[in-house]
Formats: sequence, C-alpha cells, structure tokens
Amino acid sequence: MSNFLETARLVLRAFTTADTDHLLALDNDPEVMRFINGGRPTSRETIETRVLPRLVHDYPCWGTRGYWAAQEKLTGTFLGWFEFRPLDEHSPAVVELGYRLNQAAWGHGYATEGSRSLIHKGFTDLEVERVTANTMAVNTRSRRVMEKSGLSFLRSFTGDWPEAIKGSEHGEVEYELTRTEWEQR
Repeated sequence: MSNFLETARLVLRAFTTADTDHLLALDNDPEVMRFINGGRPTSRETIETRVLPRLVHDYPCWGTRGYWAAQEKLTGTFLGWFEFRPLDEHSPAVVELGYRLNQAAWGHGYATEGSRSLIHKGFTDLEVERVTANTMAVNTRSRRVMEKSGLSFLRSFTGDWPEAIKGSEHGEVEYELTRTEWEQR
C-alpha cells in the first residue's frame, strides 16, 4: 500500500506486521501512555493480537484504513501514529482524530502538522462533515494540538472507565471542527 499522506516533514503510511517492535516501544513508554492507561506497559502479545489488528483494519466507507504509521520524511524514523477513523464504519461523515507520538517527536509540531493535513484531506477528499477528538481534561499538550489544528472545545464529560488513572477524576474533554467551520477559515 502506498503512502496515505505526505506533509512537509511527515509520511503517513499503512501499518504492517513489521511495525510490531515500533508499537511495542511506543506503548511501553510510561510518559507516552500516561493519559491512556496510566503508563502501564503493553505486552508483545497484546500488540500482536489486539493493537496491530485494530491499526490495520480497513473501513468500508473509505476502502482504506483509519490509523496511519507516522515517519519522519527525511530519515524514515518511526515517530508514532495518527488516527483519522470514521466513527461509523459505513459513513465517513464523522471521524475521530487522534495521535500517539514517541517522546523524541514531542515539541516539534509533528502532531499539529499531521492533524491539520488529515483534517484537510478529510474535508477535501474523504467526504468528512465533522472531526472530533477526545482526551483527558488534564492532558494539556494534547488539548493544545487540537486547538492548533483548528478544533474548538465542545464539552467536558465523565467517561465510565473500568480503571481510574491519575487525572481521570477531572474527566474528559471533546473538541470538534465541522466542514462549515473549516471552510469559513
């Protein structure tokens, strides 16, 4: 499968089983996973049987995937991944934006660059009408990426999570951007 998207500094491409070790390293960094599972490690078996199958899933409404491996364009270095996934498998109208990058990629604008490019592609090529993104209320870095990517705060809510992690007592936040808002900018 060819690259899904290229930006000035990034290549977003389909995941393969060859990415197992990259995903294992990413999901075993306690700081990367802090707002996802409290920083607990992920086993290789979980990567192979649960994580990777989710990342390589094709969505019928697009005939393509919703998760993309992110590489630095010049070096080919694996940086993490982006999610741009339809919430309904059969309709591209509403997609969820997400990103998980390794610590070495933090603070360089990669998350914003990838997110903006995915949003643009969604509204111009993929028939997306609304982009949504969620994070823990205390995850200020992720919230800032959402804002810099053009999304606006929509609401706070409390999720029903099986295990509470530090900061979850403050709830979650949802951001959004509609096609109409994007076109008006």
